[in-house]
Amino acid sequence: MNKKFFWLFTLFVLGIGSFAEAQQPKKIPVIGHLASSTASFMLPRLNAFKAGLYDLGYVEGKSISVEYRYGEGKLDRLPDLAAELIRLKVDLIIAIGDPAVQAVKQATKTIPIVFVAASDPVGGGSSRV
Repeated sequence: MNKKFFWLFTLFVLGIGSFAEAQQPKKIPVIGHLASSTASFMLPRLNAFKAGLYDLGYVEGKSISVEYRYGEGKLDRLPDLAAELIRLKVDLIIAIGDPAVQAVKQATKTIPIVFVAASDPVGGGSSRV
């Protein structure tokens, strides 16, 4: 094999590899958000949450994605909603309130859970969280 051809071919392959690598989209983290209440009840808290994300440099839909699920006051829906978030392969789940914490805890042992407004996460069996 000609040395010149070898080096040109090597540079070509390396060039294509770096070009293809540069074209790969960056993975956007996905947060799962589960609350037993309604979206309208959660609105002021969600606005504060989004503002906090923005302050940390995250813009929803651009540098982070959030999947929202609401039980609408029907606690029996929470396990199915938690399972849905698991199927979406979210990177983290925020669970609002004891029923949501329990539903998420039962649904996953691998996805990190952040709980909010839980009255007794340890006594309620959520010590893993």
